[in-house]
Amino acid sequence: MSTPTLRVAVDGPLTVLLLDRPRKAHAYDRATLDALGDAIARLATPVVVVGSTGGGAFCGGADLDEMAHADPLSALDLRSQAVFDALARTPRVTIAAVQGAAVAGGCELALACDLRVAGPKARFSLPETGLGIVPSAGGCTRLPRLIGAPRAKEVILGGRVVDADTALAWGLVNRLADDPLAEARAWALDIARRDPLASRLAKAAIDGVDGLGVERLSEALLYGRRVDKMSARSTTEDADG
Repeated sequence: MSTPTLRVAVDGPLTVLLLDRPRKAHAYDRATLDALGDAIARLATPVVVVGSTGGGAFCGGADLDEMAHADPLSALDLRSQAVFDALARTPRVTIAAVQGAAVAGGCELALACDLRVAGPKARFSLPETGLGIVPSAGGCTRLPRLIGAPRAKEVILGGRVVDADTALAWGLVNRLADDPLAEARAWALDIARRDPLASRLAKAAIDGVDGLGVERLSEALLYGRRVDKMSARSTTEDADG
């Protein structure tokens, strides 16, 4: 369900999630994170595109006005970390469409997706150490895995802002496009034509599933086989009767 800060649309095999706070550079507040978390929990399509409704930014990270009035202890809540981790762990294939600046938590949101398409004006940065904090919604773990520790340190410790061409060369993004949202949607439709169970299992194998994940996948596969056997048995009994 769409909210004033997040647009949610189901388009055939795709779910499109668009941050919608253009006057705030699509920075997220608590309400946006709650809406995003709820949308992730309700995903039912095999592929998901994450983007924003336009302007010069993909996502400016956390809403600084809200942060300025927050209880310091609320940092322990790390709602953004929980939501982005849920996005990373979803069995759906996720694609970020980054048309502009992806700053701090905005960069971490893009990192939580499986694939990334960037526009020519896309910029990626994690400036937290310059503000006396650290990237805490996945930046310190996902970025090194994606581009290697030395380059991740250049971004996180050295404050480097990564432009679109460099992001492609480093493997931070998979594709460049003049219209990254349109490109992401087209790519998502192509992915959706593949076998959804095969894609789900391949993603689990690449990411490495935990024991509970193995249990869920095993149950789903075995239950499906059991239903097929029961259906076949019922058909045979009907024929014999």
